[in-house]
Amino acid sequence: MPSTEDIAVPKDRPVVPPTRRDRIAAAGSELIGGPIGRWAWYGTSRLTPVRVVALVAIGMFALGMVQKMPCYEWAWFRGASSQYTHACYSDIPHLFLGRGFADGLVPYFDQLNGDMQYLEYPVLTGLFMEVASWFTPGDGSIQHREQMYWMVNAGMLMICAVIIAVCVARTHRHRPWDALLLALAPAFALTATINWDLLAVALLAAGMLMWSRGRPLAFGILIGLATAAKLYPVLLLGPLLLLCWRAGRLREFGAALGGTAFSWLLVNLPVMLFAPEGWKKFYTFSQERQVDFGSFWLIITQRTGRSLEVDTVNTWSMVLMVLACAGIAALALAAPRRPRFAQLAFLVVAAFILTNKVYSPQYVLWLIPLAALARPRWRDFLIWQACEVMYFLGIWMYLAYTTSGDAHKGLPTEGYQLAIALHLLGTLYLCAVVVRDVLLPERDGVRRDGSDDPSGGVLDGARDVFVLGRAARPRAYTAHTVEASQRVSWGMRPPGAV
Repeated sequence: MPSTEDIAVPKDRPVVPPTRRDRIAAAGSELIGGPIGRWAWYGTSRLTPVRVVALVAIGMFALGMVQKMPCYEWAWFRGASSQYTHACYSDIPHLFLGRGFADGLVPYFDQLNGDMQYLEYPVLTGLFMEVASWFTPGDGSIQHREQMYWMVNAGMLMICAVIIAVCVARTHRHRPWDALLLALAPAFALTATINWDLLAVALLAAGMLMWSRGRPLAFGILIGLATAAKLYPVLLLGPLLLLCWRAGRLREFGAALGGTAFSWLLVNLPVMLFAPEGWKKFYTFSQERQVDFGSFWLIITQRTGRSLEVDTVNTWSMVLMVLACAGIAALALAAPRRPRFAQLAFLVVAAFILTNKVYSPQYVLWLIPLAALARPRWRDFLIWQACEVMYFLGIWMYLAYTTSGDAHKGLPTEGYQLAIALHLLGTLYLCAVVVRDVLLPERDGVRRDGSDDPSGGVLDGARDVFVLGRAARPRAYTAHTVEASQRVSWGMRPPGAV
């Protein structure tokens, strides 16, 4: 179906000052002198927006490390309950010994002692863990070595955090300050060193930057590497296919798909061939894993007192995910204006999180960069972050309650269920406002100044060639920018369209 709309996208525009567009940002700026004035000079300081964002990200990451200090000093090593009451738990020091890194075992090739026969992480994450062990001292007490292993990993993960912040700041060329949402996100600082998720998040953020620059092959290579570190990044190919289909850019999608397959196989194939049992452990573990923390499935089992069969949960999780993806597909093809890539990317990852049978607290890291690009509004972002911080505290207090014996120090089961519900409702709320922006593009803060899709690369300003429903007969409406002299029209039939 031919296009019924076309947008001329201005490429050269000044940086968007958030204090002029966002009341919460303006109020928060009072701490550093107030909103930027109309006579402010841009580009006169070495502290560019990207550099400021990177420095803020480093500072917040460091605060997150400080928050883990009670565990670093003693709580990881003196009883299970203490690390939960101080909310400073991390998988990293425990798995140094538990997954054979302290003994020099090679991930996937050497079998482990205990209940886990092989490392249950994707190959690139396993390599990251192994490289960190090379820089960990081989002598001293096991406690000292675990501390050093966490510290080495924290340094490597800090590099990932800076990469994420810089990539998000650069993805929307004229909106670098939106990355402050990520850099200042409390859940980002609190969960950054719980596990190794930042590696996959950094690769995905770099991939999003490459796509925004019109480099689909580089995007695909980075998404393939991200998928080799964590499974969820491959989900972005679904929304991208829909958007490229609507815009008639399937050749670019093919390049992205080819790059993804190539880089994923490049990393995985050697382990698949020479250590097949170790390689497939991640996938079998994910399939066989019981209903676990943070999911609405856990609320069901706790409220009913009945355990759910793993196969049943897997089936229904898949059904719900397919239904969610069908809704996202309808949104992508029938929205009055083609959705932005970041919006659909956020929605599909959020759907995966909401329907999954486990929600570890660090999974919020998957969504934070996408949320900063999809809905860069401080009010909605902070509402969601407040819900995630409450969940972060809730899971550790619940574990403190279950591990403190008759003392029952912490949060009982009903309180933890409330924390899960807050996480679910907060994520659903952010999904709802993103969907509203898609259906009412004049409400989308990114598009208020005439932008189409700053993270869309070849999709930015592209003419539609296939649409469904009312998108085929769009109404004409106008979005007013902050500058009264500018107006942006969507839904206008271009010359020659049928």
